[in-house]
Amino acid sequence: MTAPDTAASAAAALMELSGISKRFTRRLDAAAKIAQLLGARLREETVHAVDDVSLAIAEGEVVGLVGESGCGKSTLGRVVAGIHQASAGTVTYRGRDVAALEGRERMATALAIQMIFQDPMSSLNPRLRVAEIIGEAVRVHRLVPRPDLDDYVADLMRRVGLDPDYRKRYPHQFSGGQRQRIGIARALAVRPEFLVCDEAVAALDVSIQAQVLNLFMELRQDFNLTYLFISHDLGVVEHLSDRVLIMYLGRIVEEAPTEALFGDPNHPYTQALLAEVPRLEPGRRIFKPITGEIPSPINPPPGCHFHPRCPHAMERCRVERPALRPTGPGRFSACHLNDEARG
Repeated sequence: MTAPDTAASAAAALMELSGISKRFTRRLDAAAKIAQLLGARLREETVHAVDDVSLAIAEGEVVGLVGESGCGKSTLGRVVAGIHQASAGTVTYRGRDVAALEGRERMATALAIQMIFQDPMSSLNPRLRVAEIIGEAVRVHRLVPRPDLDDYVADLMRRVGLDPDYRKRYPHQFSGGQRQRIGIARALAVRPEFLVCDEAVAALDVSIQAQVLNLFMELRQDFNLTYLFISHDLGVVEHLSDRVLIMYLGRIVEEAPTEALFGDPNHPYTQALLAEVPRLEPGRRIFKPITGEIPSPINPPPGCHFHPRCPHAMERCRVERPALRPTGPGRFSACHLNDEARG
């Protein structure tokens, strides 16, 4: 699939993905190989976590990536952040192929793209004090003079709403919201340009979520940051994002500016997701949940991945993969119904 001509790609894209796929293969161990020789029907299994994704993100933009659990959005975020290497496709940052970079250029790009994880307790080293957690990468890469490091860490803690007097404490001595702020300060410490936020507020109480979301918006202005904000919470994405991508079983099925997508969703999957969002509206609503389970990424269905659960599925959907095509200004959708409407 060729990269869609999005608004971000028409401008100078900061980050661009072209045909990105990520597969995880579970190899047979020695015992399984012996059992296979003896006639057992065992084989290697390949999980198609991300399937031919292309997108572009402009500098200063906040792009929301939404989908059900297991759709591959976190894996895509890790590919963007350089934690996973793509099985196919290219990741381009400021016009340079990230995989082809070497030496200082590769390290500079790695520092420019940082990730904030869902569970701050499991992503922070419990044996290090907060000052060490935030300042470790700064010290290793010599981003500030050693005598100034303590003041640098203290200033970062203030910027994310933490008392610098607590920098000698350990992660377990903080609340969940405070630990997430520590994770944000750690990411900001290396002066990044692009942040991948993977369910960064999902583990927090609702009141704390609002505080952290407001912090993200403030940091965007103060540090000129670009975000890929991954979430299953449509309300959070609507509040934070300039543009939204909807992902289903490893594929992007719809892309649109936030207001347009929430006001008039095109893809049947997006329509079903938005129909389940609670709204403060008078009168009764009839909820119609999406029927069926997400197919296994080990054996995804042919054609459109959503067709086993789609109420509008037709024979074409079962055999032909729909391309992500323009449906309006800055809008793209991968659905054969759009072709039928044009016809």
